[in-house]
Amino acid sequence: MRRKSQIRAGFVELPLFLLIFGIFCASMIIPAFFAVVTRDHLASRAFFYSCLLGMVVFMLIGIAHSGRKTRHGALGPLLSLFSSFLLLPALLAIPFLEALPTTRFINAYFDMVSAITTTGASMFEDPGRLSDTLHLWRAQVGWMGGLLMWIAASAILAPLHLGGFEVTSQAEPGNPDARRNTTAPINPRLRLLRTAAALAPTYLALTLLLWLLLLANGDRSLVALCHAMSVMATSGISPLGGTHDTGVGFGAEIVMMMFMLFSLSRLTFSKDTITATQGGLRTDPEFRMGLALIIGVPVILFARHFLGAFDVAASAEGQETFGALWGAMFTVTSFLTTTGFVSASWGEAQSWSGLDTPGLILMGLALIGGGVATTAGGVKLLRVFALYRNGARELERLVYPNSVSGAGVVGRRLQSNGAFIAWIFFMLFAMSLAGVTLLLTFVGAPFEEALVMSVAALTTTGPLIEFAADAPISLIQLSDTAKMILCGAMVLGRLETLAIIALLTPDLWRA
Repeated sequence: MRRKSQIRAGFVELPLFLLIFGIFCASMIIPAFFAVVTRDHLASRAFFYSCLLGMVVFMLIGIAHSGRKTRHGALGPLLSLFSSFLLLPALLAIPFLEALPTTRFINAYFDMVSAITTTGASMFEDPGRLSDTLHLWRAQVGWMGGLLMWIAASAILAPLHLGGFEVTSQAEPGNPDARRNTTAPINPRLRLLRTAAALAPTYLALTLLLWLLLLANGDRSLVALCHAMSVMATSGISPLGGTHDTGVGFGAEIVMMMFMLFSLSRLTFSKDTITATQGGLRTDPEFRMGLALIIGVPVILFARHFLGAFDVAASAEGQETFGALWGAMFTVTSFLTTTGFVSASWGEAQSWSGLDTPGLILMGLALIGGGVATTAGGVKLLRVFALYRNGARELERLVYPNSVSGAGVVGRRLQSNGAFIAWIFFMLFAMSLAGVTLLLTFVGAPFEEALVMSVAALTTTGPLIEFAADAPISLIQLSDTAKMILCGAMVLGRLETLAIIALLTPDLWRA
């Protein structure tokens, strides 16, 4: 018993990046076994040898590190998370490259960065070029990346008041709350392991439940599993190239949409945020705003047929109205949660509304994003709500200058400090968007395509590259410099600008 406790203590003392490295290396055994079952011997050897080599490196570094006390500042775990998104894809690309020798390392690395950041932008336009094992590996990496971000939101970003938590916090972003008792600080890695033990079973159970429901709706086992993992991670990765025109049934879309709602608010699976004390989901601003957009945008698109779409083709009159409304609702939900799946009825919704290229709507939904501490990207609904409350309060003061807000403590915090920090983040996001767009245009990308790719990378909504522009953008034809710029943008969008700036603050490393 004592021996087990010593091993557990030594495991906790390992560097966080090394722990993440070991977990991802061990996970390579899953596609290795799958490749054996499907008789894909090339992929099986690639993943098995990569798993074996990675675990040997993990154990050697772990043994060399035993007995040493790791020194880290308050932002040490955040740096480990940043390193995981930036450096770990180089390891994950090795078996991918070995199993697909017809591509280059830069393409494999881009694909793995896209997967682990839950962006889901595919470097390969033809899904048939990849084997079933590689499709499973891409979806699995995206699923694990979503779980990593889900856990890190509670164990790393929340204590530092980042990732959206700064809106409802009274401490400065990147700073632990000074009012808390600091006489016995919790080991950040131990806190992360406890959070993982609490959230990982829920994440796994929801994924398995969605997989079984998709199987019950007639999907193939691999397709259902990849779609289940992609919905939970909001990665939008599919072995079919998407859910549109691929035979995915109406029942499967209903099931996937129900599970996408978990990305609208953390209160759908947890009660550890400040809004949990305000009445739960019924009064949660994120969930209510998300539902308002899910219902309001399709209704506007649907009503446009009667109000202003006089130039709609006559053939659209005879189309199924329910299919058009459902196609708009599913697609709006998918892009609002930054998943990026498109309904099989989306074409009917486009014809009904008269919008041939509704890319601006999809980009706007992805920019808004999902809930705080979920796997969704974007600006986040809570920040948008804080800006809305501040704007409403300012308009009220214009009419009644001497009025006093009756929103309560939490409401007043959102109207003042929360809105101020949300505005700062929005400006940083806009500057990042402009910077990435300019960099892409400098290396030869057309402005419209550069803007779409920038929004897709910063909001971690890769399918925008296919559906937001007039024609799908071919990523594989981009220059290597453009691909590296997009890789950096995806990491920036996943970890957020405030977290990157916090890493550059030298005073916090002395904590």
